Amino acid sequence: MRVTQEQMRENRRRILDAASRLYREKGYDAVGVAEVMKAAGLTHGGFYGHFSSKEDLMAHAIAHMTSEASGKGSDLSAFVATYLSPAHRDDAANGCPMAALAADVRHRPPATRAAMTTGIRAQIDRLVQALPDSVDTDRRREAIGTYAAMIGGLVLARAVDDPALSEEILDETRAWMNPGP
Repeated sequence: MRVTQEQMRENRRRILDAASRLYREKGYDAVGVAEVMKAAGLTHGGFYGHFSSKEDLMAHAIAHMTSEASGKGSDLSAFVATYLSPAHRDDAANGCPMAALAADVRHRPPATRAAMTTGIRAQIDRLVQALPDSVDTDRRREAIGTYAAMIGGLVLARAVDDPALSEEILDETRAWMNPGP
């Protein structure tokens, strides 16, 4: 039975969705092509009709993840509160691809690093626009610092095995980024 172009696009989206979740949850090396295809509800044999290799899938999955992340709202304080929340910390599979995969991407081929670079640039540009008008210094510098602090706080909160310290990292990073009166 012949697959329509529409079904091919839908299958590709399902593969990218599954790979995106699995890579964020487990990391690139812990996820095989068969697991991705099973999670997508497809057979392993159909993989190569969409991607040339697991590395090719990784590059496309990162582009897919970062394009989804870049389209979210522009209220910076709400974004920071959501990003540095226990819910986001505990849901790596559906969370920020940069926090989940940045350390691993440095070991990947140029296409994967380029996809991550594109996503990071988009997020920085989004943050430049989301900064309050009261920021009258170098807005790009402020956006990069904000983004780096958010990612760093989330990564550290996920890394520790002490729940109280994890909460403290999230709380103090949010407080540091949003100083009160």
